[in-house]
Amino acid sequence: MKVVVISDSHGHVANLKHVLGFAKKIKAEAIIHCGDWDNLKAVETVLESKIPLYAVLGNADVDPMIAQNLKLKCQNYNSNLLTFKLGGRKIGVVHSFDHPVSSIQSPSIYFCGHRHFKFDKQVGGVRVVAPGALGGARPSFAVYDTVTDKVEFFKLLP
Repeated sequence: MKVVVISDSHGHVANLKHVLGFAKKIKAEAIIHCGDWDNLKAVETVLESKIPLYAVLGNADVDPMIAQNLKLKCQNYNSNLLTFKLGGRKIGVVHSFDHPVSSIQSPSIYFCGHRHFKFDKQVGGVRVVAPGALGGARPSFAVYDTVTDKVEFFKLLP
């Protein structure tokens, strides 16, 4: 199962639309957003794709309508820490990497955002992946394959 992982979109709807087009092209079966949507239009754009969405909030998500829409329309949502099974893998999602890893209950993989750079590393025995910022100076995202357990990073060209 292919899963598109994005974070820190910061209201960049054009970048979101580009990634969603890519997600449909590769037949992604889920989208994970690690927070910092920044505005309701960003949430609505992802929800309109009809690809199941798994999401958390970030520190820039101060509009209460963001949380309300995610709670009502998202496949799986939690404001701070989300854990779920997808494609046979237990996945943890949080916005800030500073979240205590021990509270995630041993997921297969843990996705986060906030820092605006991409990485894939082991932290305290847990695999932690950040897709980078979709709304940053060098926009990037990732694709996670639950079958192979591989993560591939992609850059959006300016």
